[in-house]
Amino acid sequence: MNSTTAKQPDPEQINVILATDCGSTTTKAILIEKINGEYRQTFRGEAPTTVEEPAADVTVGVANAVTEVGELAGRKLIDDNGEIIRPAQGDTGCDIYISTSSAGGGLQMMVAGVVREMSAASAKRAALGAGAIVMDMICSNDKRLPHEQIQRIRELRPDMILLAGGTDGGTQKHVVELAELIAPAKPQPRFGGTYKMPIIYAGNHEAAQLVEDAFDEDVKLMTVANVRPVLEQENLAPARDAIHDLFLEHVMAHAPGYNKLISWADAPIMPTPGAVGNILQTIAEQQNINALGVDIGGATTDVFSVFDGTFNRTVSANLGMSYSISNVCASATLPMILRWVHLEMDPRELRNHIKNKMIRPTTIPQTREALVFEQAVAREALRLAYIQHKEFATTLKGVQQQRTVGDTFSQNSSGASIVDNMKLNLLVASGGVLSHAPNMNQTAAMMIDAFEPEGMTVLAKDSIFMMPHLGVLAQVHPRAALQVFERDCLIYLGTCIAPRGVYRAGKSCFRYHIRSDSLEESGEMLCGEMKLFPLDEAEQATVTVEPLRGYDFGAGSGKRKEFQARGGKVGLILDARGRPLAVPTSEKDHLTELNSWIEELQLYPEPALTEV
Repeated sequence: MNSTTAKQPDPEQINVILATDCGSTTTKAILIEKINGEYRQTFRGEAPTTVEEPAADVTVGVANAVTEVGELAGRKLIDDNGEIIRPAQGDTGCDIYISTSSAGGGLQMMVAGVVREMSAASAKRAALGAGAIVMDMICSNDKRLPHEQIQRIRELRPDMILLAGGTDGGTQKHVVELAELIAPAKPQPRFGGTYKMPIIYAGNHEAAQLVEDAFDEDVKLMTVANVRPVLEQENLAPARDAIHDLFLEHVMAHAPGYNKLISWADAPIMPTPGAVGNILQTIAEQQNINALGVDIGGATTDVFSVFDGTFNRTVSANLGMSYSISNVCASATLPMILRWVHLEMDPRELRNHIKNKMIRPTTIPQTREALVFEQAVAREALRLAYIQHKEFATTLKGVQQQRTVGDTFSQNSSGASIVDNMKLNLLVASGGVLSHAPNMNQTAAMMIDAFEPEGMTVLAKDSIFMMPHLGVLAQVHPRAALQVFERDCLIYLGTCIAPRGVYRAGKSCFRYHIRSDSLEESGEMLCGEMKLFPLDEAEQATVTVEPLRGYDFGAGSGKRKEFQARGGKVGLILDARGRPLAVPTSEKDHLTELNSWIEELQLYPEPALTEV
């Protein structure tokens, strides 16, 4: 814990919690209070972030957002000197104050490792897990010449560098060569020459002294435990902790007003994505589930996953809904986007819409056509970001796996993705296009189409992007964080049940029987069909499915399976479109099926058009 933070109060004595998230444009504040023995999120407020001129002091925006929360709550939270009042007494003050930050572009890092697929990949996982954007990865085998690598290091101006390489007790030569490449490049930190560039060394511990000798006083070198101590094992926590410490001590301490903010906070300030990852890990661990979270923004899409206790995060820096929308269209191609569009659209108008969205990123769709098109783009952005995530979230490469006869003929026996849609229990969405869709059925449809969940998956969305606040709170008071996450943060949309298996036009896929207090339904699903059943948030349904041979709900091909499905704002969705999801090749057949999905899921009901 940072030395500037106040002494931690006893968790049992915490009744009023104030949390802020300082974003690049908006600072969001929430109030969490203990009501009848349970923690609930009660009020929220926001104000423009003030890290830039004329204020050039992040605490001004924090005080403004907190003042708004205080006015709504009827509680004085800021004193006459502009400081947060603690501890709480009556209707004044709070017991603890915590914060996250991505202001000023968040945490930007460069990682360096000897082998791209091994030590460098482990270093990148550590940086991403700590909430960083990885600007580049320098490796001994990245096909760039030394002078090109040096030029790149000089251009980047990251906040810090993470250097890794070699297993403990292994070869020292290559990681020392990497250090000798970085040192003469004289990397400059983003916030100028007022402080030394922080470099974290997390490689072969026997090479630590040689690495230290390679650098001069121009850098602040910190040595931590190796991220890859042996080939078969990763140890990312020490590097992540060091990144958090340096983020506070160096990066944030040199940003306007952050020293004051750090002195206010009762826990170390975390990068916003790191905090989101933290709450997802906490939930997966507490509930013993596999979870996936996505945050789609204007420029980037973050994907977080926890499978069998292993956490991974990826940032798709070129897939977003405003600044990066043209890149989504180029990467996905227009035909792939238009397969989700059931209306006639003029290609020229679409090109104009894309350009306008880049020029005016905060605009929202004003017509039915614009909404349908934007949600089609979102599906492809999410699909591509998920592909990138699956490629990154793999078993450790370079490790000799247990091989079977089948593996002898396979090229991918090592480094297989640990992401398995059949094992996925909870899928959480956040980000403007998902959180603020005019109707929640649209959010559910976008998630199912992009991520293609298999078996039974619960769908939810973050109500007011509260996950960062709760991620920091989980470090201080896990019980409060979990209670608020379950009761106020997540809006449950419902459950999707879908089999793995190839689409066969016109053929039967599976039979189903649904039983709940309000529902008793049986029937047959043909390939390509979707069905929506109303199932209230407070309800659960027993769903029995009997797939035909070739279709699998998790029990094996053609084997019967029973699920306990939870309800939500949308309900229970049965999806027989096949996995991987396929659409008819004939345009006429595809349009017929697409319209049937839209009608069945009630995606664009007429009355909603006036609200868009």
